[in-house]
Formats: sequence, C-alpha cells, structure tokens
Amino acid sequence: MATAADGAQAPKIDYQIDFFTGQPYPVWADLRRSACPVAEVDGQTMGVFGRPSFLVTRWEDVEGILRDGETFSSSINAEHIGQFMGELMLAMDGKEHRAYRNLVAHAFRASQLEQWDDTLVRPTIDRLIDAIAPLGRADLVASVTSQYPVQVICGIVGVPLDDAVQFQRWAEQINTGPLDPPAGMAAAQAMRDYLAPLVEARRAEPTGDFLSDLVHAEVDGERLTDEKLYGFLRLLLPAGAETTFRAMGNALTALLTVPGLMERVQADRDLLPAVVEETLRWETSVTQVSRVATRDTEIAGCPVPAGAVLNVLTGSANHDEARYPDPEAFDPTRPPQNHMTFGTGQHQCLGMHLARMELRVGLGVILDRLPGLRLDPDAPPPVIEGLAFRGPNALHVRFDPS
Repeated sequence: MATAADGAQAPKIDYQIDFFTGQPYPVWADLRRSACPVAEVDGQTMGVFGRPSFLVTRWEDVEGILRDGETFSSSINAEHIGQFMGELMLAMDGKEHRAYRNLVAHAFRASQLEQWDDTLVRPTIDRLIDAIAPLGRADLVASVTSQYPVQVICGIVGVPLDDAVQFQRWAEQINTGPLDPPAGMAAAQAMRDYLAPLVEARRAEPTGDFLSDLVHAEVDGERLTDEKLYGFLRLLLPAGAETTFRAMGNALTALLTVPGLMERVQADRDLLPAVVEETLRWETSVTQVSRVATRDTEIAGCPVPAGAVLNVLTGSANHDEARYPDPEAFDPTRPPQNHMTFGTGQHQCLGMHLARMELRVGLGVILDRLPGLRLDPDAPPPVIEGLAFRGPNALHVRFDPS
C-alpha cells in the first residue's frame, strides 16, 4: 500500500461494482472524504494489464490530471479501446494529438452545427415522435432516446436511415469491446467495411458534407491517413450515439421524477439549457477516462508510480462537495460552473456542442409534442444505473394522444 509524504495512505479497495447495474456514487463519495482520495484497486478485482491501478475521485485532482498530458498520458487508451477503434485521438498526446485534432475540428464548425439543427436534428426527433404521439404511452428509451442520436450521427456521416439500427449495434459492441473482444473486433471491422465505399465516393467526388470535410481535410500539407480517418469514425459513431442517448434518458428521468421540475420547465422553456447542463453534471453518461502515469508522481499527496493506470472519475468530480453544494440533488438553478462531463484540457470533447444541441432540441420537441407527459403508473420507475456508462434501460411513460 502506497504512503503519501504527509502520512496519508492510498487505500487498496476491493472495487467490485457491476459494470451494467452498479451504483458507484456512494463508493466514490467515501473515497473523496478519505485522507487519501486516490485509491489503489485490488489487483484481484480490477487491476489493468497487470499494473497498479488507481481511482481519482476529487475535482481538483481530476482537473489537474486532464490538464497535464506530459505526466498523465492518454496512450493507455490505445491498449484497450484502441484495439477496437483503431488509431484515435483519445490515445495521442502532444504534437501528434494537436495535428490530428486540427484536421478533424473543421468538420464541427459552427455553420455546420446550424445546418444540422434545421436539416437533420429536428426532422429526426419529429419523425420519432410521429410514431408514438397517437399512442398515449411508450417506452421512451426504446422508441426515442436509443434511436435519436444514432440516427443523427448516421445522417451526419451519410449512412442511410435504414442502417441506423445496425450501426447502433456496432457502436454498443465497440464501446464494450474490452468486455467481449471477439464481438468488439468483429463490429470494428464490419463498420470499416461498411464505411469504406462512402469514404471512397467522397474522395472521388466531394459533396461538401461532413464526411467530405474529413476525407479532404488538410492542415500544413498534412491529411488524415486512412487508419486515422476510420479510427475517428469508429470513435464518432459510438461516442455520438451511446453517450447522448444515455444523457437524454437521464434528463428525462430528472424531468419525470424530480418534484416540480416538469411543471417549471413546461412553464418556462428558457430553463431547458440549464436542465441540460445540470443533467450532464448530475448523471454524466460516461463517468471516467483513462490515463497512465509517465513518471513517479503524487496526486493529492498520494504516491503513484510510473506506469500506473489512472481511472480518472469525471462522474465523481461532478459530485465533489467542495465544488457543488448538495451534489446529489438535481438543481438547474445552481450558479453556472464548468462540469467535467466533456473533460478538459487538450482532449476536451469535440462533439460537445452537437451533444448539447441534440439534448436541447430533443427535449424541447418531446415536451411540445407529448402533452401531459408523466410516468406510467403500471410500469416500474426508471433507474439510472451502470459503472462506466450510465442511463435508464427503460422509461415507461404516458401522455395525451395527439
């Protein structure tokens, strides 16, 4: 067990939290309050690659790690999720990362976002609501939230709507590849095989769309290699589909379960952006990122050896009592503060503005077109669950048919 210079010890914990149904926040809260908030994971339960593995729980430490790419490298991502996504920005540092990010950033420019709002995002959510509005009841996860973001991402890339379900399946298998490597690898190859003709068509004849921007992006004479291009697309599709779908389910859970919140938002739609931000803080859909220590160092006075894997708990940072009073409560009137849901530093999420737009537009359309939206009293209430990815698996509601 490591001992800090001031005598604090990094506790070694038995970190057995179910990946799919776990509730980690009480464990993280206990760690944040301990003398050394950087816990070492017992190698029998969650050691990574045979190396020491640590959990980082407090806001200040999480922020410091994500802003110090020299001491805390992202290269560890190449060893687990990189096996399934290929060459990706998440596993790069320094100059290489900056060059890659500059090549893809143009595709997310503000004018492109405005175009997607009118031509893709609103038509997609409207089409999904069209299918359930006359029914008076639905499972919003099955009918809306699990389909909406992946259809948007497929529309952005140029994938036909009929194939969105298949892409959702591939996205899930790639995201959970470390838990089922054969399925993850098969999904990664299948996605590349599918996308290859679309990429080659844009290479031969650019159409001015998002995929054309990526294929023909050039900065200082450099272009994306094929491996980096497909790596980015494999990252974009799972990230854009999985994370936003869970975040939207979390926002709807808050609206339907926090006393008085639905009525307040219905009366004042200007509260929606604040609801989105509080959702992202309160129940971030992805709770952690990975780093590796490049040298012997200390975090919060607790020693961490070179080569140690760091589970940087952004979800825990978003509940740090030192930053957020009463952090377990959902309160959209909190004074505005940056949260850690999209990370910080050089790896801050490129798609965060798209995600915010999808959430704001999607929630607004649901509230507009499903009057009297409420939980179905004959169905189980929604439960937000999971360790690394969090959201409700079902959201049974009733509303006034229209």
